[in-house]
Formats: sequence, structure tokens, C-alpha cells
Amino acid sequence: MKIKALSRNVEKHTRETSGDIKVVSRNLDPKYKPMERAREYTRAVQAAKLQKVFAKPFVAALEGHMDAVSCSAASRGHLCPFMSGGVDGEVRVWDLASRKAVWSCKTAHSGWVKGVCIGSDGGSFFTAGLDKTVKQWKLGVGEIGGREEKKGKKKGKVKGKRYEDDDSEGESSEEEEEEEEEQRGMKSTSSAEAPSLGYGNNSNMAPAPTPINSWLFDNAFKSMDHHWKEEFFATASDESVEVWSEHRSNPIQSYKLWGNDSCNVVRYNPAERGLLAHCSSDRGIGLHDTRGGTGLKKTVLRMRSNCLEWNPMEPMNFVVGNEDHNCYSFDMRKLDQPTMIHKGHVGAVLSIGWSSTGREFVSGSYDRSIRIFQSRAGTSRDCYYTKRMQRVFCVNYTADARFVISGSDDTNLRIWKAKSNDKIGQTKIREEKSMNYKNKLLKKFSHMPEIRNIVKQNNLPKFIKKQNNMKMVQKEGAKRKEGNVIKHSKKGSVEWSKEREKTVVRKMD
Repeated sequence: MKIKALSRNVEKHTRETSGDIKVVSRNLDPKYKPMERAREYTRAVQAAKLQKVFAKPFVAALEGHMDAVSCSAASRGHLCPFMSGGVDGEVRVWDLASRKAVWSCKTAHSGWVKGVCIGSDGGSFFTAGLDKTVKQWKLGVGEIGGREEKKGKKKGKVKGKRYEDDDSEGESSEEEEEEEEEQRGMKSTSSAEAPSLGYGNNSNMAPAPTPINSWLFDNAFKSMDHHWKEEFFATASDESVEVWSEHRSNPIQSYKLWGNDSCNVVRYNPAERGLLAHCSSDRGIGLHDTRGGTGLKKTVLRMRSNCLEWNPMEPMNFVVGNEDHNCYSFDMRKLDQPTMIHKGHVGAVLSIGWSSTGREFVSGSYDRSIRIFQSRAGTSRDCYYTKRMQRVFCVNYTADARFVISGSDDTNLRIWKAKSNDKIGQTKIREEKSMNYKNKLLKKFSHMPEIRNIVKQNNLPKFIKKQNNMKMVQKEGAKRKEGNVIKHSKKGSVEWSKEREKTVVRKMD
């Protein structure tokens, strides 16, 4: 009698160590899995709910400014350095790794600091203020991220004020290290060594840092930006846009605007060497080419634009934040109408910051909230706010696009996660695979009503919710009025107006 017996190799199913994953045999034939789509949909719903459960976007607050934070800038080539300027004229440099201020100057400007930018080489940064001056300061980028690491490497016995380290070639005192830090201009402003705040006498007051260079102009500066690769920077002031060289005391080029209105924002294009974009107080958006003596083109919108930022990965596109609570994406090759309208804010948009990937940008508004938009989406992906956060004047992405930094009217800088449910720290391989699988499921079933409602649900402040309802009523009323006009007019004489076309009032060349 012939008997067929099942047999298997024990070595293929035996783990070498207790930490190895157990081998499970699976049959991937779809006929044995008739309910596969239903199970995937259930997992997608669970993943959407878990994202909301673990959504904790706030990371930390950077305290130290004595007045509202008016402007900020992140390094384009390093993760740790971050610069911020205040309304009272104070400028600070932060180490994002340790979340501490490593440099500060309370008398950097006599008034509002309107612009901060880092040089193309990363060794210095520039500030501009309402006191008609631009100043260049030294920045020790290599020392910022490694301060805590260097302190942690000090081991051994302590004798008086000196360290004995077997790994070091010689002994160095704390006083010598402090002198070196003061010479670099990067001395940490701890509570015991903080400079005077200006109230009374302070015997331990540190000497005020001195700038490397300074430039004086006839008009107050409203904004500034540095060239991405060369040693030039541009400033925006009343009636003109100036281009400066780091090695000259006077502007090498000056561009008069189309009118007598002042310029609010100026930004260099990340790809084109001589292309500049600016926003003026006459509701205009203009383009300049530094190789020529006149402007290229200009578009006038219905309301004034407060901020402008180029897409770092698609340098032909830029986004402006407007007074009408919306952000508008434009293609510089066709300024007749915006390519996308980003809605969600209920206050004027004051600042915009792009991620290094070019797929998302963050906006800060007068309504005391920040929103994260995808570059080709009309609504925001996330909305961040706190009870204490006031009007948001500046927002930035970090260089790795994982965090967002906002500066507001309540003197604080806040660090947020770019994705509210992201885990901070190292993730295991299996955990990362599970997260990628859930994200794929969410993308696959994103059109389903249940998942779409869970993803879009946000708990907003009472003020923003009321303003949203009010805007919805106004929008429906305007649409109903336009429909009545078309209904009672001659057929074909009046047509529905497109929202993107209504944004642009006129175009000038």
C-alpha cells in the first residue's frame, strides 16, 4: 500500500536566534482571499483614526525674545542654525538641536528688524531694519550643531577649573574656551551669562557684538533676500528695489517700480541667476531681471500681497499670501491668472515658507494659526494653533522638511512637526514598513466618504469656526446674486465669472 506523507525541511522553519522573525508560509493566490478589499478598507479606516489619535504636532517653544518675532530665516545647507529678528531690534541665532539661543544682539537695529537672510557661503548672515541699515554678522555654522557633542566628550577628573582627559593631547581651561567662543561671536546666552536687558545696571553685561559690515541707505528697508549662489543681496524699500554687493558700500543696481508705491517683499529666484520677484503696496507682483535696467512684467491683484516665496524645486512657480485670506500660486511665464487658489485662512496671510521637497508649503496668518498646503491642493492638509499663540509673522521649514518653525506676536518661536502624527526618533524596520503600508492604503481609499471625513476633520478654535461659517454664507449669497443676474439677463450677454480670472485686475509689461 502506497502512502503519501507530508514532509518539510526543519532547517527552513527553525530560527537561528530568538530575535528572528518566524517564517510564515502564505498563498498569494487571490482566489483564496475573497474578502481582501474589505479587509484593506477596514485597515484604512483604522489607520485614518489612529493618525488622528497620535496627532501631536507641537514639539517645543523657543523663548528669549522680549518683543514680537518679526522675521526669521533657516539655513539652506545646514539643519541646526536658525536666525530670528524682533520688533525691538534684537537678533538671535538658535541651535535647533539643543533648542537654545547660541548668539544674541539686543541692539542689532534701532527699531523693527524687517529682514533676515543667510549668506551663500553659510559663514555669515544679514539683517535689515527700519533704521535704514543692513548689517552682516559672523555665523559659525560648524560650531552650532557640535557644541553639545563637544561638551559631552569631556571626561575625566576635575581639578580646580581644568579637565584631565586621557584622549586629549593637552589641557584646556574653561576660560580659554569662553574666550574662543566670544571671538567667534557664538557665546551661548544662558541665564547666568545673558546680556543686560536694559533695565538698571548689570555688572556682568557682555559686550555687544559688532557686525562685520554695515550698509546705510536713504530709505527704510522693508525686506531683503540673499542670492542663492553669489555674493549679492537685494533689498526692498520705498519706490525701488536695490541690488547690493557684499564688497561695495553702495547699491550696484536700483530698479524703480512701475509707480511711486513702496515695495514690501523681494525674493531671488533659486535657479535663474538674475531674476527677482517683488510685491508692492499697490497690490502688484513684479518681476525684475538684474541683467537689464527695467522690470519684466507686473500683475495687479484685487488686494495687496504680504509675502512671496519661490518653489525651490519648480523655480518657475511661486506663491503669494494675500490680504483676502488666500494664497495664490503663479507661473511666472503666465501671470494672467493664478494656477491654484489655496483657501482656509480667515485672516490676512503674513508669511509663507516652502519645504525643501517643493511639494508643500506652510503659511502663517493674522488669524493666529498656521496651515500646511500641498502645492497642488486648494485646501490645507493641517491647521496648527495654540491658545497662547497670537498673530503669526513668520514661518519656515527646516532643511530636512520634517519640522515647521513659526514666530508670532507673543514673543515665542514654536517648533511643529510637518506631519502631526510623525514619530520623533529612530523607527524600526518593521514599524517603518507598517507605516508605509498604511499610507498606501489611505492613498488607495482616499476617495471613500468615511475616510475622507476622518482625514479632513479638524478641531478649530471658536473664532475661526465662526469666521468660516460667515465666509460660507457670504460666498453662497454672492453666487446666488450672480446667478440671478445671469437668469434675468439676455441669453449669452452675461456669463459665469471664473474665480481665478477675478483675482487679477490687470497686467502690465
